[in-house]
Order: sequence, then structure tokens, then C-alpha cells
Amino acid sequence: MTDTSAYEPPKVWTWNKESGGRFASINRPIAGPTHDKELPVGRHPLQLYSLATPNGVKVTVMLEELLAAGHRGAEYDAWLIKIDGNQFGSGFVAVNPNSKIPALMDRSGSEPIRVFESGSILVYLAEKFGAFLPTDAKTRAETFSWLFWQMGAAPYLGGGFGHFYAYAPTKIEYAIDRFAMEVKRQLDVLDRRLADNEYLAGDVYTIADMAVWPWYGGLAKGLLYGGGEFLSVQDYKNVQRWTDAIAARPAVKRGRMVNRTWGEPSSQLHERHDASDFETRTQDKIGEQAAS
Repeated sequence: MTDTSAYEPPKVWTWNKESGGRFASINRPIAGPTHDKELPVGRHPLQLYSLATPNGVKVTVMLEELLAAGHRGAEYDAWLIKIDGNQFGSGFVAVNPNSKIPALMDRSGSEPIRVFESGSILVYLAEKFGAFLPTDAKTRAETFSWLFWQMGAAPYLGGGFGHFYAYAPTKIEYAIDRFAMEVKRQLDVLDRRLADNEYLAGDVYTIADMAVWPWYGGLAKGLLYGGGEFLSVQDYKNVQRWTDAIAARPAVKRGRMVNRTWGEPSSQLHERHDASDFETRTQDKIGEQAAS
């Protein structure tokens, strides 16, 4: 269905009705907490509050990669924050005033440090542990360029294409065409870069790959918004090669499972508090004992 009705914006916009769509019940034009709820704190230095959306997966992949590389200080507790109003609890808002996952508390020092926004968390962890962020000026600059490319590009994919193609209450041809064209242009940007480079920053795997892969790797495999066939994602051969290579990494496989609440039960680890949880605490093992 195509919406062809004319809309004349008022002189001053007011919020007097839900916008419709999948997330209408939690969307609002103001910030701040809606209720009091403290966050749990586990035994590790790093406390992650998240959900396995693409932005959440970036950070759990990074943490698992750090542990795989031998950085024992990267041990972490991952607590599930469902996007059903829990993100407006007072404890979570204190960690992230923007009420978006993921959010991190580093309790390894004398004073806790909060870090929010997924790209900021990746940079913070990379600098803290001296890993996955090159030190030579050229490759470091390339890493940051692709990291921030993702920050600027993903809203067109998620909030633009994903919203109007999958979640909006009505199908608007203009909006879907506009954002589909932009997403395909972005896939072409990646495909051209990866034609001559193993990874986004060159020949080394960095936080740029960890940031881009959950979004555009998921899209390349048809896992986001049911839009793979619509966007002809199979045509981007270099993106497909890069996606498969990263997906095969053991740390990435683990990182994708953390705070995941959908898919095969064996792929869901609602909370992660120890490396052994991947073997003993997935949903196929614990059944209905879901995380709160």
C-alpha cells in the first residue's frame, strides 16, 4: 500500500498521539527516567548493560575478542536490557542519559567510569587494552574513518530503510525508495573498499570491522528487516567475503550470542557472567529460566 495523502505540518509540532509502528508504545519526545530501578552489578571489572541488536553485538564481540587475545582484564558481566521500557529505568539512565543500549560501567579503578554509545565504548576498550586500534597514523586514521562512517551511515539503514520497510504502520513508496537507494549506495561503498582490502582499515582486523559487521554483515546475509532479496545483497561479493570471514571468528560467534533473546535457543545467552556460560547457560540448556 502506498500512502498518497497530503500532510501539512503544523506551525508548531506537538506530541498528541503515538506515531504507530512496532515501537510506538515506548517512543516519546522527552528524555529521563520513567521509573526507579537500580542496575545489577556482577563480580567483574566491566559491567555491560545491553541487548544483542547490531549496536549491542559490536561491544560483546569486542569483549570476546579481547579475552581471546589474552586480555584477562576484559572479563565482564553482561546484563540484559530489553527495549520494552527497561531502558528508562533510573539506573540505566544514570549510565546512559540517552536511554539506548549498549552502556558500560568500568569499575576497575578507584572511581567507576561510565561509557555510552557503541562507538565510544569500542574506542574506550581499544585504548584501555591497546588492542584492535592500530598505532601507525595512516591505519589508525583509516580505522577511525570507517568507524565514524558506520556511526553516520547506520541511521539510514536502521531508522530509515528498516523503519519504513519493516516497521512503519503504512508502506510509503517514496520513503522506502529513498532509503533503499541510500542503503544500496552504502553497500557499494563497502564493496569497493573491500575489493582491494581484506578488512576495512587494510590488512588488519580492527574496531572498524567490529562496528560495521553487525549492521552490514547482517544485512548482507538477509538477517536485517527481511530486506535481503529486496536489496539484492548477494550482488555485493566483496561484502559477502568479508562478512563470512568475520562470522567465522570464534570470538564473534560468542559475541553474537550474548544478550540475545531470539533465534535458536542454543544461540541465546541472555546474560553472560563467565566464559563457561556459553556451554552451560544458553536457553537450550536452561529452558524457561530466562533472565529477568
